[in-house]
Order: sequence, then C-alpha cells, then structure tokens
Amino acid sequence: MSVTGLPPYDDANIFARILRGEIPCKKVAEDAHALAFHDIHPQAPVHVLVIPKGRWVSAADFHAGAEAEAIAGFWRMVTAVAKEQGLEASGYRILSNMGQDGGQEVPHFHVHLFGGRRLGRMVPPAPAG
Repeated sequence: MSVTGLPPYDDANIFARILRGEIPCKKVAEDAHALAFHDIHPQAPVHVLVIPKGRWVSAADFHAGAEAEAIAGFWRMVTAVAKEQGLEASGYRILSNMGQDGGQEVPHFHVHLFGGRRLGRMVPPAPAG
C-alpha cells in the first residue's frame, strides 16, 4: 500500500479499527487523547506504538489540525509510557514515519517508542559525493 502521509484519512486503516475496538491490541496505556500498545512485530525489547485518538494521517496533519490539548495530551502519553516502561535511565528513541519514502505503513499518525537496548545509528550515513 502506498502511503502519502497527507489527508484524506482512511477510516479502514488498522489503527482506526483498533481505536474502534474492532481489532484487539496489547494495551499499555489509554486516556482521552491517545492509546499506547505493544507493536506486534517488535524491533527492540520495548517497542510501543502511541497513536492519537483522531483522524490524523501524519505529524504535520495532527499538529496543524488538532486542538492544543490533544497535542499536549498525546506527547504526555509518549513520555509517560517511556517512564512506565523503565526507559528513562538508559534512554529511548521516538520515531514517526511520514509518507512512502519515510517508511510509513499505516496512514494514521503514530510514534514508535523503542528501548531496552542500545539502538545504534538511526539511519545509515549518506554516501559521499
């Protein structure tokens, strides 16, 4: 599936279905603004997805259209989950993919929270020249 990271929002995407309770998830935390759950294909000992409750395709879409309270609530959830998962002392990575070249697979804004081991380089170095 090609994902642009731009509206329109697809209500059939897997995260929308999880938010509606149509698909189960291994929930870590939930409040009025966000849902956090374990990734089904973890890439690190701790790999949690945090998704806002709303029809947002990308970070740009979310930050341009969501209420300030929803944005703040979402980011508070991200940091609260990192703390709850015991990642603050050793560190963690927050990653959000946008569009096809960015590797976005689900057209619903979300962040990956990785930790529990040394993560290494974020991306390979660019070729010289």
